[in-house]
Amino acid sequence: MSKEAVKPTSNSFIMLRAMVGIGILCGFLIVVAYEGTLPRVQRLKAEALEAAIFKVIPGITQTKTFMWDGESFVPAKEGDDPRVYAGFDDSGELIGVAIEASGQGYADIIRILYGYDPQKQQIIGFYVLESKETPGLGDKIEKDESFLDNFIAMDVSLTDAGAIANPIVPVKSGAKQNDWEVDGITGATISSRAIGNILAESTALWMPRIFNHTSAFNVEM
Repeated sequence: MSKEAVKPTSNSFIMLRAMVGIGILCGFLIVVAYEGTLPRVQRLKAEALEAAIFKVIPGITQTKTFMWDGESFVPAKEGDDPRVYAGFDDSGELIGVAIEASGQGYADIIRILYGYDPQKQQIIGFYVLESKETPGLGDKIEKDESFLDNFIAMDVSLTDAGAIANPIVPVKSGAKQNDWEVDGITGATISSRAIGNILAESTALWMPRIFNHTSAFNVEM
């Protein structure tokens, strides 16, 4: 075989080896960057969550994390799930419980946090933890004051049988007549309706658990 016939094959091998090397290097750098920034990202998320807990349970000064073990609530350890966040005042009295929930919005999954007062059996606060809804429209679920007013004293009381007496339902903008309805947002119908549906599903699961096990939160701070 002549040298002319060998040379192109040799050049192709060199190019292939260079491309593989560059790919490996890029992959390595991505992993290093991810591992390097992960602790900071996790810390910022934890700080944002803690701040949100204080927003959705007004009047608290301290919090403690609990998990549902299938029968009751017990103090949570790192990595435990599902979790809720109990909020207390200076005297250690339980003021409310914050619960995370999520569901499909218009653009992507919406993650929310809401506060629950088991004595009043009401939702007392609401906060959007994560959303990719359309700026100027869907993101009104985070900013519209009239919409946020839905969650100041939303009725989630239970029947004697332990179920939600009046399941949360989303309604058209301006059509709200009851404290368990979520008044929608004009121009953001899908996003606001998604919030109502997320809360309906979450409260049906968590309100009976929390209401019937409030004594489990009375642990030494």
